[in-house]
Amino acid sequence: MKLRWITVPLLLLATAGTALADCPDLLQGQMTKLRGKETIDLCQRFAGKPLVVVNTASYCGFAPQFSGLEGLYSRYKAQGLEMIGVPSNDFKQEAQDTAETAKVCYANYGVTFTMTQPAAVRGADATHLFKVLAEQSSAPKWNFYKYVVDRQGNVVASFSSITKPDDPDLIAAVEKAIASKP
Repeated sequence: MKLRWITVPLLLLATAGTALADCPDLLQGQMTKLRGKETIDLCQRFAGKPLVVVNTASYCGFAPQFSGLEGLYSRYKAQGLEMIGVPSNDFKQEAQDTAETAKVCYANYGVTFTMTQPAAVRGADATHLFKVLAEQSSAPKWNFYKYVVDRQGNVVASFSSITKPDDPDLIAAVEKAIASKP
């Protein structure tokens, strides 16, 4: 009888370990949503889904790309596409007040895709997500650097700030990520 009480918790631990092991390195960790204190478990939220990751900045000349990114997300979200915007002050163009960042994203540009609290995206202080993106591709060279990630957590392509969200090459990469096997 005592053996059952030990076996069940061990079985649960083994199952939990397997689920974590199935999560790609890119999605290991958590980030906080831009509005509020809600934490996003990246693996739980995005594993197995095609993904676009972009580092943003409220006062960057490329900020109007928020509209195009929202259009891209709206166009493909029914096919499973997810998008994460990560504000960053690494290039000294992000608001110091997260309420201002939220206003730019949500009120000014109507963003509905996931936005996180500001985080470092370059160098030793970069969040884990961007460290792995840099390992698989390259670190962002400026704001609005875009990464397209397949369902296995691998970077399919990355695009510079000057690449607009409606660029045919970016769209082709998104469609390739959507078509990838989980």
